[in-house]
Amino acid sequence: MNRIWAYTISRSLGDHELENLLNAGNAFVKRWTAHDQQLSASFEIFRKKIILVKVNEEVTGASGCSIDKLTRFVKETEQTFHVELMNRLLVAHQNGENIEITHASKIKELLNQGTVTENTVVYNTSLANDSELMNWEQP
Repeated sequence: MNRIWAYTISRSLGDHELENLLNAGNAFVKRWTAHDQQLSASFEIFRKKIILVKVNEEVTGASGCSIDKLTRFVKETEQTFHVELMNRLLVAHQNGENIEITHASKIKELLNQGTVTENTVVYNTSLANDSELMNWEQP
């Protein structure tokens, strides 16, 4: 089973920035280890708004030290690209064909405006594994 970390990108990135971010993420997962064991991992950017890092724990499990390495990479990425990734108050929600990123404090305002409704798809970025990823789009 894959263990998954999801990071909401706080601002829209240009195509060149997205390409650089994807290259940096792929380079990180290629050298990512746990106790000197190579992790079977992947890095993807979902619809230009959410980073998904996956580890196949049937091959090698992520450990505390490897999770620390991921956290350092994410913090460095925040500085490099001038984005917030660790802010868990950012809400990714569907708006037509696009994913919008909104601070949780603004959701009530968007509900009152009708921009967001009880049927708006929201992405559960607190997921932890494949089975949760299958149902991460929720109204």
